[in-house]
Parts: sequence; C-alpha cells; structure tokens
Amino acid sequence: MTVWNDLPTRFSYHYQSVQTLTAMIPFEIIVVFFTASVALALAPGPDNIFVLTQSAIQGRAAGIWVTLGLCTGLLGHTAAVTLGVAAVFAASATAFNVLKIVGALYLAYLAWQAFRAGASELLQNRNATISRRQLYLRGVVMNLTNPKVAIFFLAFLPQFADPSRGSMSLQLVFFGAVFIVAALLVFSSIACFAGFLGDRLGKSRRAQIILNRVAGTVFAGLALRLATAER
Repeated sequence: MTVWNDLPTRFSYHYQSVQTLTAMIPFEIIVVFFTASVALALAPGPDNIFVLTQSAIQGRAAGIWVTLGLCTGLLGHTAAVTLGVAAVFAASATAFNVLKIVGALYLAYLAWQAFRAGASELLQNRNATISRRQLYLRGVVMNLTNPKVAIFFLAFLPQFADPSRGSMSLQLVFFGAVFIVAALLVFSSIACFAGFLGDRLGKSRRAQIILNRVAGTVFAGLALRLATAER
C-alpha cells in the first residue's frame, strides 16, 4: 500500500521537474531543435524509406504501425544515450559490427520476401495478411538494429543540452521526446501519402509487381548500405 500511496507524490515530483526543465530551456532552442529534427526526419534515410515502401505495399494503416514501431525504437536509442550505452557502440567495433550485421540480414530477408511476391500476394498483403503486431515489430527491429541511429543520437542530442540548466539526463530525455514527436509527424505524413499512392497503383497487376520489385531493390540497397557502414 505504501508504494501505491507514494505514486501521486512521485508523479507530482517528476511533473514539476519536467515543468522546471522546459521553463529553463530557452524557447528558441526548442524551436531550433524541433526544426532540425523535422528536417532530419525528412532527409532520405533507412527509416523514412522503410515507411514509404511498407505503406505503398501494405497500405497507410500499415505505415502508421511501422511508424509507431520506429518511434518505439527511438525511445530505446534515447534511453541508450541517456544511460551511456550508445557510447559503447561508438567505441566498440565488435558491438557496432554485430548490430549492423543483424540489421543488414533482416533487411535482406525483407528484400527476398518482396522479390518473391507476385501481384496476387501484394493484393493479399494490402488486405492485412500481415498483422499490426508484425508491422509494429518490423519498425522496432528496423530502428534498433541500426547502430548509426544510436551514434547519431549520441552526437546530436547532447549538442542542445546544457549542464547549467540542471539534470543532463532529463534534458536528453526531453530532447529525445521532441525528436520522436517530429519523426512521428513526418513518418505519418509519408505513410498517408505512400498509402494513397499505393491504393492507386494497386489497381494494376503490372504496377503491383513493379511496386514489389522496387521495394525489394530498396530493401536490398538499405541492407548493403548498412552492412558497409562505418562508425
């Protein structure tokens, strides 16, 4: 009972801490960080290309679930930076290589699935043969197995944190949350656009086959890019 009785006090403490932090961080810093985050989310990269291809093949709802998975992965990277785990991947060649190989193999598997699928299979996919849970987990795995994201967060987030404002850990979590909001907005917009485009192309059998081949090529390219990535 004591734990439950302490919950309101603990929640109030953390809420006041967040209020204090946001009051201490200059508004213009938050605006600059959010603008930079949106621009980075829009820049062509594995995550937004992944959302684009999955939404075109599976539909906009599928793209939203993939987006939620990717953003969950960003939560993991934010925690890693806050706890210092990301520094391990930046310093250890072995840890970096193991993670990038796992990610590259997963992308290669998705490429193989896309290449072997025909028009009828694409139509079935758009009729939700892949569950929301599978789509969500695809996003999580795609994001967490990319060590470049961990190192990017390690380099990017601390630039906007200032020890004079208070807890560095709390600031990193705050900026990580702002970045996730920006990514969520951008990726969701991409999912809606690609889903709309996929709906139109899905009416043509030839377009369905071409769409799968394009997706397979994109996944294979991302796998190669990740496999050859350097720290």
